[in-house]
Amino acid sequence: MDKGLLTNVLAAALVVAGYLMPASAGQWALSAGLFALSGALTNSLAIHMLFEKVPGFYGSGVIALHFEEFKRGIREMIMQQFFSSDSIDRFFDASSMMQNGFNKLLPDMVDEINLDKAFDSLVDAIMQSSLGSMLGFVGGAKALTGLREPFNERMRGFLYDLVQSDEFQARFSDRLTQMTHSDAVIARLEELVDRRLDELTPEQVRLLVQKMIRKHLGWLVVWGGVIGGLMGVVYTALSAI
Repeated sequence: MDKGLLTNVLAAALVVAGYLMPASAGQWALSAGLFALSGALTNSLAIHMLFEKVPGFYGSGVIALHFEEFKRGIREMIMQQFFSSDSIDRFFDASSMMQNGFNKLLPDMVDEINLDKAFDSLVDAIMQSSLGSMLGFVGGAKALTGLREPFNERMRGFLYDLVQSDEFQARFSDRLTQMTHSDAVIARLEELVDRRLDELTPEQVRLLVQKMIRKHLGWLVVWGGVIGGLMGVVYTALSAI
């Protein structure tokens, strides 16, 4: 069972148990259960609102709302790290091309890309949205740190698919045969990358990011329930004084 759903079920069960137990003990269970359920449900809704538009909730559907920003971030990352002037010059190194081959060189360069900047940009977009305050209750941006490696892995896979696609390699090969200067190559590559990114839809970007991080965000629900439950116990203890 999904750990987020399990947390909500356990919190709800604690609420029911609080109603059924004797008043003295039931008060503690009921308070802890209500607070835990409140924290878990709130975080579950926050995670859902990252990916889906919820009517009446301003700022929901963060990924779709920041679709253009996300595309610009991918473009800048590809052009600055993958197709820098130094990288392009390597393509015109005859010995390197002969030794590695065109099809092998591009995937090898993907392995050299630093994807941390792209992940940091995504985290900044989330924290600057209306959901940033919700994440603040469970550590803020630090709560998303564990998603860095899954994000990098998925994004690297996306880049592998991009550079290994027949269309990309055919177009890129054609451009290389027509040019002899890095600046001209970069200009053509920018056009090619822009054309490919223009094919991305908000739904495709949402699904891409959702596959990367959604299953790992279940811990936000777990800790929301745990912290809420502890607050319920503290509230009951203070009320008894």
